Amino acid sequence: MAGKPESAARTGLGQGPGRLLVMVYGVFTVAAASRSIYQLIAQYHEAPLAYILSAVSAAVYAFITVSLVRGGEGARKAAFVCCAAELVGVLTVGTWTLADPSAFPDQTVWSDYGMGYLFIPIFLPVTGLMWLRKARRG
Repeated sequence: MAGKPESAARTGLGQGPGRLLVMVYGVFTVAAASRSIYQLIAQYHEAPLAYILSAVSAAVYAFITVSLVRGGEGARKAAFVCCAAELVGVLTVGTWTLADPSAFPDQTVWSDYGMGYLFIPIFLPVTGLMWLRKARRG
């Protein structure tokens, strides 16, 4: 056969240290999605911006998780862009929640740079970007 088989071309992103990233992103997907779904249904009127941002973070986490599991160069590039967008989101929302706490009557996943989640939301995209960059070379 000429070239690599499809399965060999798609391995790598979720292997080795990437497995830990898949696991953490998966846990954050479930946590952010379940929390935001409940809040959007039951408490939307209390802090709509915060709950919508939590839903957005869940969607970003889900996309990155699927990209890491799927593998391949296209998925790596998409995950890289999403991790960069996630980092911008965490920095923006984290700064916004510190500068104007009244804008967020309730916490989001990215509030205070992820303080409510042991600051994992600020370290996760940085780690993801480093892993995805290394995976490009490997």
